[in-house]
Amino acid sequence: MSSPSYFRPAPPVGPEHPVLTADLCIYGATAAGVAAAVQARRDGLAVVLVNPGHHVGGLSSSGLGFTDFGNKAAVGGIALEFYRRVGRHYGVEAEWRFEPGVAASVFKTWLAEIGVTAHHGHYLDSARVEQGRIVELRFVHGARVRAAQFIDASYEGDLLAAAGASFSVGREANAAYGETLNGQFVGEKHQFNFPVDPYVVPGDPASGLLPGIEPGRPVVGAGDHRVQAYNFRLCMTRRADIRVPFPKPAHYDRARYELLARYLAAGWDQMFWKFDPIRGEKTDTNNHGAVSSDFIGENHAWPTADHAERERIFQAHVNYVQGLWWFYRTDPAVPAAVRAKVEEWGLAGDEFTDTGHWPPQLYVREARRLLGELVMTEHHCLSRESVDDVVGLAAYTMDSHNCRRFVDERGHVRNEGDVQTRLPRPYGISYRALLPRRAEVRNLLVPVCLSATHIAFGSIRMEPVFMVLAQSAAAAAALALRDGIAVQDVPYADLRERLASAGQVLAWDESRPHGEPNDHSPIGR
Repeated sequence: MSSPSYFRPAPPVGPEHPVLTADLCIYGATAAGVAAAVQARRDGLAVVLVNPGHHVGGLSSSGLGFTDFGNKAAVGGIALEFYRRVGRHYGVEAEWRFEPGVAASVFKTWLAEIGVTAHHGHYLDSARVEQGRIVELRFVHGARVRAAQFIDASYEGDLLAAAGASFSVGREANAAYGETLNGQFVGEKHQFNFPVDPYVVPGDPASGLLPGIEPGRPVVGAGDHRVQAYNFRLCMTRRADIRVPFPKPAHYDRARYELLARYLAAGWDQMFWKFDPIRGEKTDTNNHGAVSSDFIGENHAWPTADHAERERIFQAHVNYVQGLWWFYRTDPAVPAAVRAKVEEWGLAGDEFTDTGHWPPQLYVREARRLLGELVMTEHHCLSRESVDDVVGLAAYTMDSHNCRRFVDERGHVRNEGDVQTRLPRPYGISYRALLPRRAEVRNLLVPVCLSATHIAFGSIRMEPVFMVLAQSAAAAAALALRDGIAVQDVPYADLRERLASAGQVLAWDESRPHGEPNDHSPIGR
């Protein structure tokens, strides 16, 4: 059994190692990557699936079992097929709240059925681009892949960047696209409900700020480099037969939790609110409140960091979240009743057995975002604008977690960046949002780090939507390969016909039963 890590490349290979070749290369064995592989094989393509990491399914099999779907009726195609396959395991039509191990088994079985091997430990080093087309990918351990078409299904957008496609990181100013929710924002949710002193020595600014609090104050509506906070979606249980006690982290730093200690002393008591129940008497435990499992402000370098730096950031997040539960379990600043209740809980001992029962995938809520042929904005999310080349629907709240902490004018700590704005209805995502600009690269599709502003991405960034868009991307890649054309030239009429026949939901029908939405706080996120 190993500890969780981000960077663990496959064994080195020499230049004489055979080059992997295919019609389509998919980078990232996320849920989106698997969906793309399934669609590509159904279209008769030879597929190479290369994966930075060592598990299949991304967040969908790494703790995010309490699915953020927005509205089930907006989910179709291979995405819906996945939830039905999970449902068959539990003896129901479809299941949206499932154990990580079950999801992983579904993904692995699916890949085996279609004859696709996930090549793990393939961390991208470079891409060779000739005349606007990716020709070959090289990986840090020496492997190489050549293909006619490529899909970047990673959470970071490493392939799109290596190929020379334009991208953005952080938050655009509201003025950039005429938005109202995109830039810096100080809201009232996931905010401090009680005054908390931010200084190392309470009341003494000269003593410095507690860890995790930044100097300066936000400029509401301004853009910046910050991305919403990451965490781990923990699978917890109270079942005595499988419960594993929360571990002490390798580098526990009590100072990291002084802010929480003061918040508890002020009266906060919602630490058990986001133990969302899934199958198996387990939870998908997520962030909740002003101080929780989100490691606010410590992830801004991740999107464009190299692999070694990401490993450092990854381990810092492991250390912080493990330390959070160690603090709750052992620290005298925690009320005795809370400590006693925490002792009832632990990690699920039958999950993530190869990484110490800890999720292998960091919840990268946002990283690079493509600057493509069209940029999705809050105007699309709010149905003020629509597109005529829909390749999938999104239905979830415009949702951003906090991006930083600061000291307000009263001398109290505050969070900044949390946005939760509900939508009037599901809306269409443009095919052009999956496409790099024509002048940059013409055989790449990007269904995960697609072209959207920060706040529009906050609505789109749900696992079912990523699977939907990845299926559409693979279908487009097959049409481009068939006709020998750039992905930007795929006729939408042909693509729409293919997607409709594959069960994709491409238009919102107000007259049909829609089921129960889950696009409201505190569910999901």
